[in-house]
Amino acid sequence: MEARLQRRVQRYGWDRAADDYERLWQSQLSEAQATLLARVAPRAGDLILDVASGTGLVALAAAAAVGATGRVVGVDISGEMVVAARRRAADLGLANVEFARMDAESLELADGTFDVALCALGLMYVPDTARAIRELRRVVRPGGRIGLLVWGERSKCGWSTVFPIVQDEVTSDVCPLFFRLGTGDALARECREAGFIAVEQHRIATLLDYDDGEAACDAAFVGGPVALAWAHFDAATRARVRARYLESIAPWQVARGYRVPGEFVIAVAARA
Repeated sequence: MEARLQRRVQRYGWDRAADDYERLWQSQLSEAQATLLARVAPRAGDLILDVASGTGLVALAAAAAVGATGRVVGVDISGEMVVAARRRAADLGLANVEFARMDAESLELADGTFDVALCALGLMYVPDTARAIRELRRVVRPGGRIGLLVWGERSKCGWSTVFPIVQDEVTSDVCPLFFRLGTGDALARECREAGFIAVEQHRIATLLDYDDGEAACDAAFVGGPVALAWAHFDAATRARVRARYLESIAPWQVARGYRVPGEFVIAVAARA
């Protein structure tokens, strides 16, 4: 997929998913996101950037960690995600966090500004991941650090069948190379190639718990990376892809629910 089109698909796809994202994914991602923050260890007073911030799940936790003397800036390509994150921050009464719409590959931020830069489950959607990681290095001060989180190996993520199922119904690739950075040491290697030092990579196995097939399908299609394609499917297509997806995750059905395996990869590094 041409890069400009890929960015547009991601922007409008996540606009579509914004209202449902937290309901469908917050509990599923909380352990990995908490582990990311623990590995980076934000300190009181830190200035933190959260790229691909979505509805602010990581940014708001980071804001609590840095306290009143710190500040968090969350950016996302989706305007609707930014609106949702601002609303959530207001509901929580957090005054030390702000959100803006911005492209991860071209951050409109000054060099050497942040103590910490985070990107949790955003790099899989970026056309040029190397450029995005270089941008993180540019905006982090010398001695600062980054924390990255991506999905892991395709073979370890039982829900990954969603991509070929949807691609059978559309004319272009859906999230091309989605699992590339989760393969082997790819994420750590790109950090080193961008000039980071003290790079560490960790894997986390997880189970995605769903009460029933409807919840599993909603997470896959309504509040996830294929939301834009799903929004344009007619009723017959939706029924067909839901049936195929439930068949694909049938090995992990438990009574009426599902416990689908997944894997995350975390990388932490420092700027010299």
